[in-house]
Amino acid sequence: MNFQEYLDNFRSTLETVFSSSASLANIGVERGMPPLVMRDILECRPLSVFIPEEYNGRGGYVKECLSVLGTASYHSLPLSLMIGINGALFLQPLSVYGQESTKQRVFERFVNQGSMGGLMITEPSHGSDALKMQTYYEEHDGQYRIKGLKHWAGLTSWADFWMLTARRKDANGDLVRDIDFFIHDSSNNGIEVLEMYKNLGLYMLPYGKNKINVTVDSDCRLEPRTTGVTMMLDILHRSRLQFPGMGMGHLKRIMDEAIEHCKNRFVGGTSLFSYDQVKSRLSKIQSSFTVCSAMCAYTTENAPIEADLSRSDLSANAIKTVITDYMQEAGQSLLQLVGAMGYRMDHYAGQAIVDSRPFQIFEGSNDILYQQISESVLKSMRKLKENNLYNFLRGNSLTEQASGYLKNSMNFEVDVKMAQRKLVELGKVLGRAVSLNMVIQLGEKGYRSDLIQAAIENLCAEIDSLLSAYKYEAQPAIVDGYEEDSDWTRFV
Repeated sequence: MNFQEYLDNFRSTLETVFSSSASLANIGVERGMPPLVMRDILECRPLSVFIPEEYNGRGGYVKECLSVLGTASYHSLPLSLMIGINGALFLQPLSVYGQESTKQRVFERFVNQGSMGGLMITEPSHGSDALKMQTYYEEHDGQYRIKGLKHWAGLTSWADFWMLTARRKDANGDLVRDIDFFIHDSSNNGIEVLEMYKNLGLYMLPYGKNKINVTVDSDCRLEPRTTGVTMMLDILHRSRLQFPGMGMGHLKRIMDEAIEHCKNRFVGGTSLFSYDQVKSRLSKIQSSFTVCSAMCAYTTENAPIEADLSRSDLSANAIKTVITDYMQEAGQSLLQLVGAMGYRMDHYAGQAIVDSRPFQIFEGSNDILYQQISESVLKSMRKLKENNLYNFLRGNSLTEQASGYLKNSMNFEVDVKMAQRKLVELGKVLGRAVSLNMVIQLGEKGYRSDLIQAAIENLCAEIDSLLSAYKYEAQPAIVDGYEEDSDWTRFV
């Protein structure tokens, strides 16, 4: 069937299962997904969009991948994340770097048996510092023995296949700097779940701590083009660039819920929709939807499966941070608009907040990524011997069209030795400048002009606000041993 028919069938199935399933209606109380619901969803073959045509998939076209993620996230952000984990963190890396025999074996299971796969990178003692991971491997008789401890791997105990990351142990027993990726079939055992986490939000997905002691054949090792670290950057950047797919349906659902509620809720004889503060919140939600649309268009055009994205740190980190901030902010606005009803476990508003919050943390904490955005820009400025931020933005392809809107606010010299918190604050500004550029480009393609204009105005206002925080010079003060003379009851 053509893609639109395929997508309509998937949407219809989701509308059915998420409206009629009692278990899903109480998903805030009961964890996991009912097996029959999982069966109905997987029968639509949502993961086939990530699989190349030569292995009986739909071809791995980015536009189709993002459309499936958006369709899923309108009904369930955790479901969309489940599809995203399978697609961006397992199937796409396997497509690009997997050996032929392994691809044939694994893709056949996904296509014909509804298998699922996940990625294990994070370790209890080395979360964001992946290069310090202690999981290691040794080669013996053409096989790899992998040992270590991993946690917060989505689909813990569910995945039929795992992509495992490890560092090689050399002859001296030391771990080399580079990282390798391996495919492990869960049916071969060797992964012991030590603990299942009671995660806050994303109740549909299981997370936990896993002890790794597996042996895999030589054809299960991914083959990097250059180094393993470069391969990991390509994989992570590709995944971050696809976050707008998951954000798309989430933001549209919040926008639809918010508009419907505000039109039908009357306070003082007037609908909420007519109040100025309410309009401001709705406008920001709608602008987030437009920005997300622009990001989806950018990713579709700039991140095909054959592209090497290892150096796309600025665009990938900007997209990931900004859209996940917007996902959380939109949830907070919806909850504020609906009021007390949003605190019911079966209401979408509260669910949207707890489900979207982890997106600001996993695959790179936003604070860290904002810092990296600034560091990337400052590094480029040093190479160009350019100190003026506006001049740099005007000459960079990711911000050149946005720079015209930013000349008055960003025409200043940058201190290359700024404090870490200032790197984070500047990164927020730069992330939105990149987003503004994408919105302008989407508008040039014919996207609805009033939505584009509103998004531009909201982004410019947000950039001005963030710049005020960036330029504020107060030093953070942490008082050690604060207990002394800090009990207010002694002073009344």
